Amino acid sequence: MMDKIRKGLRSDEGFTLVELMVVVLIIAILMAIAIPTFLGAREKAQDRAAQSNLRNALTAEKVYYVDKQAYTATETDIKAIEPALTFAAGFTAPAAGTVNIGIGGTNGSNVCLTATSASGTVFLLADVTTGADAGTYYGTAAVADCDTATVKGLKTTGW
Repeated sequence: MMDKIRKGLRSDEGFTLVELMVVVLIIAILMAIAIPTFLGAREKAQDRAAQSNLRNALTAEKVYYVDKQAYTATETDIKAIEPALTFAAGFTAPAAGTVNIGIGGTNGSNVCLTATSASGTVFLLADVTTGADAGTYYGTAAVADCDTATVKGLKTTGW
């Protein structure tokens, strides 16, 4: 009896090449499914971060608007209200993590904010306070641009 147990413990058998290749194939298939899913989730998270920055910047602009009855493109004014964000004036393509501010309308009554996500998408958020087109507009563009025609072409319900 003990001899049979010892022989069973000393087995020199291993995995065959076919068995190893099947395991490698299964791992490769799982990776082919998982990697694109992960990259898509990462891109969505980067886009949501840029959109969140725009919403926070618009809140800061509205706080300034309540006090002064006009929006501001001055980075220091907005930085005093929202110190967690990085601001820049103008509509050059913003660097990732920076919110660009543009002011328009009569006496600074309109504001347009743009931000580029780390995935490269430029998001626009415009707030028009007066006139027939009053409201908040959301959109994306290849280049940051907030002229009147672009703002009118944006959606009013979100990205």
